[in-house]
Amino acid sequence: MKRNSRRGSLVIAAVLAASGIAANLAWAQVDAAKSSVTAVARQIGVPMEGKFRKFDAAVSFDPAKLATSSAKVEIDVSSFEIGDAETTKEVKGKDWFDAAKYPKAVFQSTSIKNGTPGKYDVAGKLTIKGKTVDVVVPATYRQEGAVQVFEGALPIKRTVFNIGDGEWKDTSVVADDVQIKFRIVLAKK
Repeated sequence: MKRNSRRGSLVIAAVLAASGIAANLAWAQVDAAKSSVTAVARQIGVPMEGKFRKFDAAVSFDPAKLATSSAKVEIDVSSFEIGDAETTKEVKGKDWFDAAKYPKAVFQSTSIKNGTPGKYDVAGKLTIKGKTVDVVVPATYRQEGAVQVFEGALPIKRTVFNIGDGEWKDTSVVADDVQIKFRIVLAKK
């Protein structure tokens, strides 16, 4: 398994991410300028999108050998930015990500299988704020010239991970549904 580092936008996603998608071992360099992970939520019905600026990924993917393919994505939650400095600071605080206590969100795949046509189902464990939940990330894979591209979106409920504690538990202000969107672009070494 190769270790890839990415300093730029990720997630599901990553995640959160992370979102955990794997890449063929021959395709081991993450293109930070073309990769991203965002989280999209609604506040009082208005979409808000934030970006994670830092993540690491350890990946191994072969479409002909899905049983031995795997992915691990770690997102630096303190790298999250949502637009203005005050909101960004609050989201990194105790009621939201509690980045000081839980600096990483992690996705670790347990299996990768063919999904609906053109997609892969990446099953795994997503850990945010110390809580681990089984998830399945639907992802696409394609080759674009000299790069491989993995994209997808993972819907989560923020309250399952205690994101938005205290007064923020009220989902009428900030919706419970969050989409972790990711685009991971890998180039040959």
